[in-house]
Amino acid sequence: MSDPVGHERDGFEGFDRLWTPHRMAYVVPSPPSDDRGCPFCAMGEQSPEESLVVHRGESCFAVLNLHPYNPGHMMVLPHRHVAELEDLTTDEVTELMTMTQDAVRVLRQVSGPHAFNVGLNLGGVAGGSLSQHLHQHVVPRWSGDANFITVLGATKTLPQLLADTRALVAEAWA
Repeated sequence: MSDPVGHERDGFEGFDRLWTPHRMAYVVPSPPSDDRGCPFCAMGEQSPEESLVVHRGESCFAVLNLHPYNPGHMMVLPHRHVAELEDLTTDEVTELMTMTQDAVRVLRQVSGPHAFNVGLNLGGVAGGSLSQHLHQHVVPRWSGDANFITVLGATKTLPQLLADTRALVAEAWA
């Protein structure tokens, strides 16, 4: 269905479609036990600046989200390619939560958000586009971070480059 200007509408809250075929690598799931092609697993072979990793622990690491909801949107995930929460070891669960606490502390220090959304999307139906490698989101929130561009234009504005955010967070984490 098109409006008079020719914008495609899908009936979903009146949002325009923004075609991003480059993101298919994040949407097409890998076979359940296959870590080949997993962008999270590939981060172990990249520099922290290239991968946006801000901290590495024994069994988990923290990385900025390449497609953030807000500046500083981070994910904490195990090094091991594992999809299910119940398949994490006790050490992985402990470090995942401890590192999530550290992520919140660091983000409070470097950017002073008013609140946070923290959580897991377990499985594709739950919203996990990379559901084969478990990851916990840490999203800083500010009063008014959903402004008129977000509401009317269905577009998110981000005031800081990912490389700059990564440098600030990595330095504060140390």
